[in-house]
Amino acid sequence: MNSSQEVKILAIESSCDETAAAVVVNGRDVRSNIISSQIDIHTLYGGVVPELASRKHIERINQVITKALDTAGMTPDDMDAIAVTYGPGLVGALLVGVAEAKAIAYAKQIPLIGVHHIEGHISANYIENKDLEPPFLCLVVSGGHTHLVKVQDYGVYEVTGKTRDDAAGEAFDKVARAIGLGYPGGPKIEKASHKGNADAIHFPRAKVSGSAYDFSFSGLKSAVLNYLNGCKMKQIPIVTEDVAASFQKAVIDVLVDHAMCAVEQYQVGKFAIAGGVASNGVLRQQMEEACKKRGVRFYYPSPVLCTDNAAMIGTAAYYDYLAGKRDDWSLNAVPNLKLGQ
Repeated sequence: MNSSQEVKILAIESSCDETAAAVVVNGRDVRSNIISSQIDIHTLYGGVVPELASRKHIERINQVITKALDTAGMTPDDMDAIAVTYGPGLVGALLVGVAEAKAIAYAKQIPLIGVHHIEGHISANYIENKDLEPPFLCLVVSGGHTHLVKVQDYGVYEVTGKTRDDAAGEAFDKVARAIGLGYPGGPKIEKASHKGNADAIHFPRAKVSGSAYDFSFSGLKSAVLNYLNGCKMKQIPIVTEDVAASFQKAVIDVLVDHAMCAVEQYQVGKFAIAGGVASNGVLRQQMEEACKKRGVRFYYPSPVLCTDNAAMIGTAAYYDYLAGKRDDWSLNAVPNLKLGQ
């Protein structure tokens, strides 16, 4: 392929509760990034209802794709490939995106590229940081995933640590519900924490024996629930803001500690964060300070690129496209897809 030739990719993301489409040119030039969020619907139920999510994806996906193409000033005939998230995620939600992408690829006779959702989150860092290239370390923290990943090259990953139970974002959601803040937990806990004392309550920082980089947040979640129950039994007033701030500090301490241990062991000069929880301002600030102290360059995407979006899928797909990756009509949703598969 001529290096001066533009590669235009239409990307689709539907792994959870955002229906998203984007047009990405040459991997880092985002011409459109349209996201239709279902957050208002799922807030009524305190979390994502898979059947509802699938139904809403079906209702919205054509509109979102049309808007993405219109915003970019392009048509399906202009596209060189179509990319779609095929896992991990909610199986029904993923199937909507995969079926749509296959239909467009078949109709237009263009390559189909299945993208790993976590690879998409990592690739979100390339969009605004034009100088960022592998190798680097990346911490992916979201509602469903907590992964510490060595990005050895484009599309080449080694998972050095991951959660053994709850993901960090999942713990945020469960604790937020327990202290009456509601869904989604991450932004609400961060907002409440600004009015609280992060040292008011000491919650545990779990270490996984035999694995310096693995995470565990279920014990922390249980400790918060036990604290709340203890206060109720003893009729001690609960200061919601203090609980939020203390819980958030416990999560961030562990994330920063594990990440910096890996930075020191692997002697990397570049470190990035990604995923929904990466939009947490306190986490960003503490990671930035920890990296600065070690002379490490710190990268992170804008908040809109931290949450689920299709621009990141188009960026990941571009490097897959250059590497010759193509999928056939057997591409299917894989809800528990492992990174590197």
